[in-house]
Amino acid sequence: MNGVWWEYVLVLSGTMALCAGLTPFLIAYATQAKLLDLPGGHKSHEQAIPYLGGVAIVVAFSSAAVVMSIIQPPHSGRTELLVILGIALALSVVGLIDDLKELSPAWRLVVEVAAAVAVWAFGNGTNMTDIQVLDLGLTVLWFVGITNAFNLLDNMDGLAAGLAAITSLTIFAIATNNGQFLVAALSIGLAGCAVGFLRHNFHPAQIYMGDGGALFLGFVIAYLGIKLRFEGGRKLSALIPVLACSTAVLDTTLVSVSRLIAKRSPFQGGQDHISHRLVKVGLSVPVAVATIYLGAISVGVLTFVISSADPGSAWVLIGLVGIALALVGGFLLTVSVYPDGLEHDSPMSDHSEDS
Repeated sequence: MNGVWWEYVLVLSGTMALCAGLTPFLIAYATQAKLLDLPGGHKSHEQAIPYLGGVAIVVAFSSAAVVMSIIQPPHSGRTELLVILGIALALSVVGLIDDLKELSPAWRLVVEVAAAVAVWAFGNGTNMTDIQVLDLGLTVLWFVGITNAFNLLDNMDGLAAGLAAITSLTIFAIATNNGQFLVAALSIGLAGCAVGFLRHNFHPAQIYMGDGGALFLGFVIAYLGIKLRFEGGRKLSALIPVLACSTAVLDTTLVSVSRLIAKRSPFQGGQDHISHRLVKVGLSVPVAVATIYLGAISVGVLTFVISSADPGSAWVLIGLVGIALALVGGFLLTVSVYPDGLEHDSPMSDHSEDS
């Protein structure tokens, strides 16, 4: 991509239209084939909702990426893009199998670690320390953490898709400002897929993306984040992608900490995410999701400002954002979400917690 604005608009509108157009067909097929998320247990939805929404996201983004690589091959070559896309597709297939047959979390973790190691082996890991073992560990932590964070975000209608769109647009803005046109094009394409799917996923949801879509979104966002490049030192460069994904990171951290405090396994599902806590304090589902959107947009704007600021100002703003997130997390921890005697026995899963 050469960075002309209308090309970005074309990518955004094309992926949005393709994903929005494919989704109704998948709703019909999933309903006919009875590929449905049934209510019951700790699930809060009251009627069966079709799976397979992730297929629309995967097909739309993959098609756009392949077409872009053919029309305007990236400077670094088409191979890297196709390898990353292949890894993302493999994760999506694992997620789809999990949707339909419920894989063990351990098996899914093994696949995610293997995907991160493959990215590292291809030369796309972090290089914060120049110590290969440490950098490999940080790369695995980043990819596994962000992939699962977005998977866990799919716990309320429209939440994961909306936050994926906001995060992708944040990465797009930073990449465009830095002249990283391929990262920008892929980010705006992913945002288009998320927005197109959101048309059918916002409350009341007609379809869920399932693990197949959430793992794909999380992995691609992790890859695009780690590809961002900045001046100002390695630590600052490493923190910008974390800030861009900070809503997802906060949600995963909050859930893990609260479950450990309550002596529950972090790998068990439950209605204890940020979205559920906002509903507990009296917000409706759409308002709770919109509130999280607003917070993510605010952090996204600040992340863009930080990416363009001088190092001194950037560190001050990072500190303020960190304090704000810690205060929000501390407040949300005080919201009661574990009634006495109510256990959650199912393995943690995105769609199984959808509201």
